Amino acid sequence: MKKGFDYIIVGGGSAGCVLAARLSENPAVRVCLIEAGKRDTHPLIHMPIGFAKMTDGPMTWGLKTTPQKHANNRQLPYVQARVLGGGSSINAEVFTRGHPSDYDRWETEGAEGWGFKNIQKYFLRSEGNTILSGAWHGTDGPLGVSNLSTPNPVSCAFVQSCQELGIPYNPDFNGPSQEGAGIYQMTTLNNRRCSTSVGYLRPALKRKNLHIITNAMVLRLLFNGIRAVGVEYALRNTVHVAYAEEEILVTSGAIGTPKLLMLSGIGPAQHLHKHDIPIVHDLPGVGQNLQDHFGIDIVAELKNHESLDKYSKLPWMLLAGIQYAAFRSGPVTSNVVEAGAFWYSNQNTSVPDLQFHFLAGAGAEAGVVSVPKGVSGITLNSYTLRPKSRGSVTLQSSDPRMMPLVDPNFLAEPDDLNISIEGIRLSLDMVSQHSMRKHVRKIGFFDDEKITPATLRAYAQQHGRTSYHPTCTCKMGQDDMSVVNPHLRIHGLEGIRICDSSVMPSIIGSNTNAPTVMIAERTADLIRGNA
Repeated sequence: MKKGFDYIIVGGGSAGCVLAARLSENPAVRVCLIEAGKRDTHPLIHMPIGFAKMTDGPMTWGLKTTPQKHANNRQLPYVQARVLGGGSSINAEVFTRGHPSDYDRWETEGAEGWGFKNIQKYFLRSEGNTILSGAWHGTDGPLGVSNLSTPNPVSCAFVQSCQELGIPYNPDFNGPSQEGAGIYQMTTLNNRRCSTSVGYLRPALKRKNLHIITNAMVLRLLFNGIRAVGVEYALRNTVHVAYAEEEILVTSGAIGTPKLLMLSGIGPAQHLHKHDIPIVHDLPGVGQNLQDHFGIDIVAELKNHESLDKYSKLPWMLLAGIQYAAFRSGPVTSNVVEAGAFWYSNQNTSVPDLQFHFLAGAGAEAGVVSVPKGVSGITLNSYTLRPKSRGSVTLQSSDPRMMPLVDPNFLAEPDDLNISIEGIRLSLDMVSQHSMRKHVRKIGFFDDEKITPATLRAYAQQHGRTSYHPTCTCKMGQDDMSVVNPHLRIHGLEGIRICDSSVMPSIIGSNTNAPTVMIAERTADLIRGNA
């Protein structure tokens, strides 16, 4: 079965939904969006607190890393979304954009035109902030951004403890100054998650020029010489082909995009030969330069049941559900990751190089240590914002159904470990201040151990994990290892662009969903000749 379109978008995640909505604004343009996962109909997706149930299960790919040789050879769960809206449908809804210097650094790395002065307008265009406005915030964009209506008492205590430690209060991490501690803004609207599927795609669903295919696995991209012309995909055990007259836009994320390119014959020639894949274009940077934030959690037991953990008990759970159903209020409106901070590992750092996420509960995410049954707890996560370690995504087979080999190579660089250790030390200081100590009964592991550089190092290597921010595997630039140019066209090919977090030249010093949305917004303008 053959179908023709102007643009085919491969991957209905954070970026794909943005592009599908923006390009289909022109009724003369035929747009097809292909997504491997289901529609975002599961009710937990749309409840902010549902994040805690989304880090494993059928709406993810079930990936694990290769053994991490600098982290005790552990294979770590590596959550990647498999649902319309992608990461924006299952993430913790934390809204941060990074420091302006992150984007200015991109320009020095070969991404001409992607400095902060060039891309700030796309952040503002995407943002529909219900509280903040002015030069740093948009209020009319499709991506709803709101304050948490009722932060948990322990989240407020965390922010106060940071101030007691000398870290200033910051009500806006996306404003003129990133440093400080505060309550995160969330990508929610009217106390419901606002994914890109909800904010961008849903209003476009009635357009006759927009065709959406879900539950479809893209097998490979099709080429006529060096020009991308079509997409081969499997749907209900039948192979279909869709053709693009203008461009194919790959938005399958930092793991899925390099996998698809290599399956299609685009990537390091030697690696493709190994898997008997005919070479369309030898491009050594595909799948290389993987960067991610290595998050390390400390968990504390509370003296009482003030955290969200008490809602794991059936009577409290039912009460919270009734309150949300009746009034759209209460604990279900929490994203769990309520508070946080950006701070410095040392006095020589010009911008914050550590980020903290405070969770008003323990064991909320798959694979994270919890507290004893019947005890309430909290979690404080920290990570190095701009790690130097570089990993890779490679194929283990030419079979599209096989998962790729994902090696983030966490802690390969000594500086990453040293900054991570400082993050743990600061985390312990944060939860040891007066305001938190009023709630905390015991800090897991550390209350029973003498704290030394060796114990902190061992803890980082044993307990660190992904922070769900894989990026940079098809980086933008002009050097030999870059994959796309500043217009996001793949070097040496025609009719194809990559438009997701994989094109970042280097990782952003924050959560990565909002920057991914920005990339898609600017790509839409590049395609339409408006950038």
